[in-house]
Amino acid sequence: MSDARVQPSGDQAPDAVDPHRWWALIVIGIAQLMVVLDATIVNVALPSAQRELHMSDNNRQWVITAYTLAFGGLLLLGGRVADLVGRKRTFIIGLIGFAVASGLGGAAGSSGMLFGARALQGVFAALLAPSALSLLSTTFTDPRERSRAFGVYGAIAGAGAAIGLLMGGVLTEYLDWRWCLYVNILFAGVAVLGALTLLHDRPGHAEARLDLPGAVLGCGGLLALVYGVSEAEPRGWGSAMVLGLLGGSALLLAAFVLWQSRARTPLLPLHIVKERNRAGSFLTMGMATLGMFGVFLFLTYYMQGILGYSPLRTGLAYLPISGAIILGSTQISARLLPLVPPRLLMAPGMLLAAAGMAVLTQLDTDSSYVSHLLPAELLLGLGLGCTFMPVISTATQGVAAYDSGVTSATVNTAQQVGGSIGTALLNTVATSVTDHYVRDHLHDPRMRRTVVREGVVHGFTTATWVAVGVMLLGAVLAAVLVNMRPIRSEPAAPAAPGPAAGS
Repeated sequence: MSDARVQPSGDQAPDAVDPHRWWALIVIGIAQLMVVLDATIVNVALPSAQRELHMSDNNRQWVITAYTLAFGGLLLLGGRVADLVGRKRTFIIGLIGFAVASGLGGAAGSSGMLFGARALQGVFAALLAPSALSLLSTTFTDPRERSRAFGVYGAIAGAGAAIGLLMGGVLTEYLDWRWCLYVNILFAGVAVLGALTLLHDRPGHAEARLDLPGAVLGCGGLLALVYGVSEAEPRGWGSAMVLGLLGGSALLLAAFVLWQSRARTPLLPLHIVKERNRAGSFLTMGMATLGMFGVFLFLTYYMQGILGYSPLRTGLAYLPISGAIILGSTQISARLLPLVPPRLLMAPGMLLAAAGMAVLTQLDTDSSYVSHLLPAELLLGLGLGCTFMPVISTATQGVAAYDSGVTSATVNTAQQVGGSIGTALLNTVATSVTDHYVRDHLHDPRMRRTVVREGVVHGFTTATWVAVGVMLLGAVLAAVLVNMRPIRSEPAAPAAPGPAAGS
């Protein structure tokens, strides 16, 4: 780009500085935290929910997949809705709907009701997430303040999954698994009150029209992709259903791109993804979450199934990775982004995360937390923290106000779809490797427990090598595609620090 400075976009006046912007960041952060942690908060609680609602082993995956399918598949539509009807209004509707769906899930008396509630959560999350990021983009326009705000937001986006695992452990151990859903009502209530009093937004663009054919093709293609990958674990990659879903996804997404190039009011204007810096940011985000979510799944099973940790101890064991993500995002990336090109944060961050995952490939059945898990978590967390903040900031940089919602949705789509694919893909690799290991090494039935434990760890470490490769690919994509210069602010008086601005 010839000039990396942020220009006032669209309908926003250059001198329109919101005096409550740092309080507004807290409101937006609460909503984003709720959306991100809900992808993992039920993981630790899943065994308890399965026993109480009598789910089969094959169906229990839908507690996770129903949420990620609806969320990842509908994000682009949610982003455009935010642009059309107004970001603040969409934000509040998303919060209220998410709270209602969470209450229904917490009160579920059957597995079907829980699956439906989780899907409904995903629908409202698809409205909430892009409107939150879009509000952040239009609230903070000064480059220096923008870096600090996106540092906080990036830390939340990166650490939310780990925080969800910690909260899931605490709530399950001391209250009940249902509180992993009920707690969202509290989050949403606080955020709604804050949004009504603190957030400001221009009216939506009522003259525009929603691209319904594009919504059907794009959302359908993403849904088929995520669903197909998630079904690869129980059915196998060669099953007719999985191949049909993946093939149908490719056709739908190809048709979506073709339609977007011709539609008068496209759902995803192709100029958004054609710009190389945004394209590189979207791809880097997808690679990062693809590896991260899969590793979180492995670590949870490793700590509980192999090391014998309780749900609470498992949640506490994730604290270092959350702290490292926050440190990398707010104290490293946010400070360096005005001084160095974004790719000099993204690419090294991905390399650092890959190094952390490489440490995890050395796990065995009796590895200690201090010697193996802790160093890996710190490296992985610092790397992700250095990556997420510049990715999000670069992806939304210089976008016209009219396109801010759909651009924000594309960032979240990359994150959610990457996480969904990573969980399914890496879990399939781990499961198949474990099965082969047990078949090849189980010669004495009396050694079955030992062999199975060794096979599970071998499956985890093999899949983690795949995650290392994904992270390295992400580092290459960031280094090659992102060529934006440092985001420098004009000389100005220091901004008054707010509650979320402190670094």
